[in-house]
Amino acid sequence: MSTLKIAIQKSGRLNEDSIQILKDCGISINNGNDQLKAEATNFPLEVLYLRNSDIPQYLIDGVVDIAIVGDNLLVEKGKDIKVIQKLGFSKCKVSVAVPKTFDYKSIKDLEGMRIATSYPNTVIDYFAKFGMTVDIHQISGSVEIAPNIGLADGIVDIVSSGSTLFKNNLKEVEVIFKSEAVLAVSPKVTPEVQSIINTLQFRIESVLRARKSKYILMNVPNDKIEAVSNILPVLKSATVMPLAQEGWSSVHTVIDKDTFWDVIDQLKEAGAEGILVCPIEKMVL
Repeated sequence: MSTLKIAIQKSGRLNEDSIQILKDCGISINNGNDQLKAEATNFPLEVLYLRNSDIPQYLIDGVVDIAIVGDNLLVEKGKDIKVIQKLGFSKCKVSVAVPKTFDYKSIKDLEGMRIATSYPNTVIDYFAKFGMTVDIHQISGSVEIAPNIGLADGIVDIVSSGSTLFKNNLKEVEVIFKSEAVLAVSPKVTPEVQSIINTLQFRIESVLRARKSKYILMNVPNDKIEAVSNILPVLKSATVMPLAQEGWSSVHTVIDKDTFWDVIDQLKEAGAEGILVCPIEKMVL
């Protein structure tokens, strides 16, 4: 039987989130400290821990079959690599930043200026859309320090909270694109390996769907069930079960986490009481 080879970042937050989603999919991985390769004990999967910047080329060459990688790296180094699933974590932006003292009015203010970045292809493509050229200084790590030491007039780098820019007296002036972790697949996978990928993707989709949802139970007077049901965004229809107390029922359903509080407020106004909220481990449709 074939084994699916998956690449993940060998350290950092993306590594932790990648391992966690595999665990949530029921996959047990025997990995110790400083291991570069580990096998799953209950799924035909082998994990390769790689430098983040190397992962796109491993996919292109078919050394690994799939990878959990930042979308920003695929834009920079693997535009032809297919993304089969957005994973919803490790979200960030690839942005243009300049010193706080820079009187920035538009992108045209950066014409011909020095830009420090770890994403030269992204920078070239972005400024080309405006008919502009810039002087690229390609560096790896600590890009944000470049303007402070006179190496560059501005930077293009990933931005999460913006705290690193703030600490280095920089301000974000343009967002090139938004990025997150994705599941990417090599163009060289075999049909047998593709079958394993399909199984893994099904599990991941079930986990992600559960992460976005909450299971709620509430007590509702029978004469208000219709009003409450009209509020509920349900998969098919809410579950309604009679309570021991005459005239009342227990209503069960699933609601979206992002609209949770708005829905709860509406349910209370409609007559729901004793609302209980439970996390969902998996949601299989």
